[in-house]
Amino acid sequence: MPGQEIDRICTALNWQEMSPQTRRQEVAWAFLFALETAMRLGEILALTRDDLDILGRYITVQTSKNGDKRHVPLTRRALELFKMMEDRPKTFLQVGRDVASVMFRRARIDADIEELRFHDTRHEALTRLARKLDVLDLARMVGHRDPRSLMTYYNATATEIASRLD
Repeated sequence: MPGQEIDRICTALNWQEMSPQTRRQEVAWAFLFALETAMRLGEILALTRDDLDILGRYITVQTSKNGDKRHVPLTRRALELFKMMEDRPKTFLQVGRDVASVMFRRARIDADIEELRFHDTRHEALTRLARKLDVLDLARMVGHRDPRSLMTYYNATATEIASRLD
């Protein structure tokens, strides 16, 4: 996902680098957070203040798609995004899943981007994270029991892999 697409989605959702004031901005926050963590939309919307461990630099997903609880390490950018939410009550986001999905689709249309789904953030985040983490750490972070399933998401070119060999 090119940076220009990310910028266009954020613009369409009226994103500001501050605590979200509208549901559209909450969707933008979730979008940016997903790009940092590879978390699913439902996992992000379910987060509460109790799930966040700032000192440990992780967030706890209480129930993932496979029913397991997992700890998701946070990048510096993910922590910055959480700092914007310090004034929030127990739950960080008020927007519901269905509304968030519709708002994201509308933003995609407004941004004149074809074939982009919120779940594509997971693919993009996994590709980015795979450049930083070994496969077992990556599988644990994103909740994959079988590391082979990561091959669906990871699309490094031979040139990218070669650059890490030196």
